[in-house]
Amino acid sequence: MSAVTTPTGVLLGQFTPGSKEWDEARAGLCITATEIAAVMGLSPWSNLFVLWHKKSGLPVPPFVVTPQVEWGSRLEPAVAQKFADEHPEIELHDTGTWRHRDRAWQRATPDRIASDRLLEVKTSPTGEGWENGVPLHYHCQIQWQLDTLGLDLCHIAVLISGHDYREYEVEYDADDAKLMREAAVEFLDTVRRGERPDIDDSAATYDTIRRQADRFDDIDVDIPGPIASRYEVTHQQLKAVEAEHGQAKSLLLDALGTGRNAMHLGRRIAYRTAHEDGTTRALQPAR
Repeated sequence: MSAVTTPTGVLLGQFTPGSKEWDEARAGLCITATEIAAVMGLSPWSNLFVLWHKKSGLPVPPFVVTPQVEWGSRLEPAVAQKFADEHPEIELHDTGTWRHRDRAWQRATPDRIASDRLLEVKTSPTGEGWENGVPLHYHCQIQWQLDTLGLDLCHIAVLISGHDYREYEVEYDADDAKLMREAAVEFLDTVRRGERPDIDDSAATYDTIRRQADRFDDIDVDIPGPIASRYEVTHQQLKAVEAEHGQAKSLLLDALGTGRNAMHLGRRIAYRTAHEDGTTRALQPAR
């Protein structure tokens, strides 16, 4: 990596993702660019409850390398090279993990860096969320990176559906950065004070709570009335809704017959997937 300096960034090093050094550079009471969206309640992958447990040193769901994550990583060099081919006037460098010179808890690991700007590389299988520009959670990530390093511009190169290459630009917004810094400081204070966020309705929160018990005691635990009642009532409601939805699926599939798309007033509400012999594999809701 060529030597690159930034106005406010201090380079901690270049670490292999998933390595011990990588984890150490992101551990403890710090907020990285990939975590700030969770602090703001905007992350599609995590939330405040999960992040609080992570920063408190408590068990959290492990990071799962899905096919989308794997191929995003594999395609990153190719997409970055496409951007470099389109912009030979910009000299890009590999980079590493940085912290703010005055705020050691503020961390960022951009994909590529030039002398006065950043490049973020993204991939998307469908383009969902990119219809009106850069998705908000990525906007948070990029603003955090720019604020950490003291830069004013980030290019985004995104490959959609494996063939649709697009470019975007995000300029530094001091007001957004200030708002995120304040939220991050308050969040880290709740970790220090041991003030756990409220339990929400997400699967990630349930999975995090599921991992907190480190033993199995064969004992009875008296549950408060409101919690017991809510569980029993919603469980019965869920059974009723599942039964009703099962009948609705049967009615819709019967009405669809050999067709593929179930339409209503010009709007697709579901579609049928089929085996090679034409029999139905599944009825899928429209996305």
